[in-house]
Amino acid sequence: MTPEISEAPATISDPVNAAILAVSEDRLAGFQTDPFGEIASRTGIPVETVMQRIVTMLRAGTIRRVRQTLLSTSLAQGALCAWEVAPERLDAAFDFMFREDPFSGHVVIRTTDAVSAGSKYRLWTTLKVPQGYSLRKHAEWLRGAVGAQRYRLMPARMLFALGVGHVRRRGLEPGARSQERARPMQASVVELSDLQWRVLVALKREFAPGEILRDVWSARARDAGLDVETFVNVARSLQERRVIGRFSTFLEHVKPTAGNERATRYNALFHWAVPAGREIDAGSEVARHYVITHAYWREGGPEFHGVNIMAVAHGMEKERVLAHKAAIDEHLREAGIGFSYTNVFWGGRSEIKPSEIAPDAYRSFCASRGIDPETMRTDPKEGASG
Repeated sequence: MTPEISEAPATISDPVNAAILAVSEDRLAGFQTDPFGEIASRTGIPVETVMQRIVTMLRAGTIRRVRQTLLSTSLAQGALCAWEVAPERLDAAFDFMFREDPFSGHVVIRTTDAVSAGSKYRLWTTLKVPQGYSLRKHAEWLRGAVGAQRYRLMPARMLFALGVGHVRRRGLEPGARSQERARPMQASVVELSDLQWRVLVALKREFAPGEILRDVWSARARDAGLDVETFVNVARSLQERRVIGRFSTFLEHVKPTAGNERATRYNALFHWAVPAGREIDAGSEVARHYVITHAYWREGGPEFHGVNIMAVAHGMEKERVLAHKAAIDEHLREAGIGFSYTNVFWGGRSEIKPSEIAPDAYRSFCASRGIDPETMRTDPKEGASG
């Protein structure tokens, strides 16, 4: 049964909601057989209340989506993509990437305080294409579709942090960090069987309010044409193969929500160009800072002054975000890791959706656009820029 909905508040600042979100945003790692029970156990809040509050926040738009996330870097070729688009085309390109392309995930218009060669790349997206298909060819198709002048694809060579946790990150002091360096994670694609894909497609679909149930997986097992035991066993095998991320409630973190509250106001993409050979050291040091939600080794190339470490942080005040950045800069220097260039790309207009990664979905997309999917297959060698 779906929990009954009362007049429970939907605001982030409500103490019960805040306690739930501090766990549910990014603390439920891996495949969770009883995610709402786990949140209840960790918070001490009754599971019925946990489900009720999540439903209330989801219906109010405070929570943008509830879903089992995947480590999509292990399931599909992907990259951060910076696009140079003429100013008069920028909003239309943004709308197309968000509304028309299932393979573009985060879509953000960014600006910089310090003008540089990279400042002309205003539109930033994440782009993933299913296994067997070409990231470069899809980017070329997108360039023609939106009239972009050029683009830069920046695949992740190594991951250091991958999370959200806006609520639990509030109030952090600049420089607050773990005692240990972050552990680097290799970005490599894992091949799956047809059965595993069936389970994965059912797993990753976001939950509607009426699906927030204690017995959360029975309906998904039926969708996959499986009994619950088989479904759960396959899901666990996927976790062993390191393609399962976390069970998460994603906040609407840009637009105002219930009570005119925001989860965060400023979204900053930090860039550093560190010496070749020090990328893993630098990424591991950057990602140990609690404020960082995402950190990667990506090659920005000459368009971005040789940047090779990128990280994302959020905050309610711009000066506070910059203070966190300054603390990380100082920590890198203290660790003996210099950098020849650094910059901050601030997020403005943004939309976030999960990128589609199923091969069948790509074939269907191509058919709907009059594209022969075989012409979009991966070539032996792919370039990084357009």
